[in-house]
Amino acid sequence: MADISPIDLQKALKGAEYPAGRDDLVSLARDNGADDDLVSKLRDASADRFDGPDEVQKTVFGDA
Repeated sequence: MADISPIDLQKALKGAEYPAGRDDLVSLARDNGADDDLVSKLRDASADRFDGPDEVQKTVFGDA
């Protein structure tokens, strides 16, 4: 699996409006040209809804 950076995540979610559902963010990431690894991480996220980009980042990268 390729390393995914926070910058890659920001680019993938450009234009996101929060709060946002996981499925909406997955679709947006695909539309923004995110690679399959990043899309998979979003799709497999434990949360169904995100209040902002920091919450997405914490979930995807496991930051506490």
